[in-house]
Amino acid sequence: MREFMPAIIGAGGVKTRKIEGDHATPAGILPLRRVFYRADRVASPVCHLPVEPLSPLDGWCDDPASPDYNRHVTLPHPARHERLWREDHVYDIVVVLGYNDAPVHSGAGSAIFLHLPPKGGRPTEGCIALPEPALRRLLAAGLAEIEVRPPG
Repeated sequence: MREFMPAIIGAGGVKTRKIEGDHATPAGILPLRRVFYRADRVASPVCHLPVEPLSPLDGWCDDPASPDYNRHVTLPHPARHERLWREDHVYDIVVVLGYNDAPVHSGAGSAIFLHLPPKGGRPTEGCIALPEPALRRLLAAGLAEIEVRPPG
């Protein structure tokens, strides 16, 4: 059974050929890999995926020149990276999506997550954002993947 959910996507729209920094959300069937959450702010999501509380030392490498590109890293990290411990609540629950990870191709896009919406409903930088109740419902349903389609 398919369920369609309205979501906030990247400012660059949905693209079948994503590249690092284009602010686009990649099209395709994206497996749900694992979940991180801010245990100091929210309860652990109920789901079948591996779930891990975030710490201030969690990051994600977004440097195409690094061998750690598109991988979870421990901070401090020498290559360019994104902090997963954020003050803006966007990553209070963050699901790692299986995009450009098996294998990783340098420059094809990194840090594609399913997370909570940015303040004011602004677009993401390429991720998919759902309100917390919808994200929790999706995780509890036991879905293994989501499909992102380009418009049309």
